[in-house]
Amino acid sequence: MKISNKNQRKIVPNVKELVSEIVDFLETEKLFEIVCISLKGKSQEADFMVISSGGSSRQVSSVSEKLLEYLKTNYGILSKVEGLDTANWVLIDSGDILVNIFRPEVREYYQLEKMWMYN
Repeated sequence: MKISNKNQRKIVPNVKELVSEIVDFLETEKLFEIVCISLKGKSQEADFMVISSGGSSRQVSSVSEKLLEYLKTNYGILSKVEGLDTANWVLIDSGDILVNIFRPEVREYYQLEKMWMYN
């Protein structure tokens, strides 16, 4: 008889693999316009930034909470979060990866991609 531990965590993959998993997670949750930006040489705070949009504050809030739980449950990553109370723009700081989830009009206003995608 094989006994398995349902609470067993995965080994944290390298940063690129974790970014890929986060993008897959966001796609599964029906977020759109997902962009991944390498911050190497641009920031000492993180290696990657993921930017995505949700259709409403409710979706932004719900997906943000699910992602926080996913990272905690599967990898033991305790992320910091800002903006969850209004859910216009939620920033999840997972250490090497910053995840930004916006409502579309807020994303258009701040235009983070233009700020960080220079060469």
